[in-house]
Amino acid sequence: MTMVQVQPRSMAATPVLRSVADASDLTGPRVFDDMTVEVALSVMASAHTGHLLVCDNDSVRTGLLTLAQLTAVRDRTGYTDRVQLRDILAGDTPRPAALTR
Repeated sequence: MTMVQVQPRSMAATPVLRSVADASDLTGPRVFDDMTVEVALSVMASAHTGHLLVCDNDSVRTGLLTLAQLTAVRDRTGYTDRVQLRDILAGDTPRPAALTR
């Protein structure tokens, strides 16, 4: 069973115009940036995909995260199950132990 979160689009949001060429790279599951890494990995496994399109609360695409990126974050020293996708996109995730010394 796939769960889909529906959020109303803000009337103040500016629509993003994309060409047909741009649309081809926007395929795949879309998730919100407040999703945790653990849930995102579960969504990827259920969807049989290697990436997720990450959107903000206005459903505007803010990035793309791959299975390799999420796995690397999860495997880092200092990782907690509260890390959200927006933290990864902003670069606010724990550093590998070798870099913190």
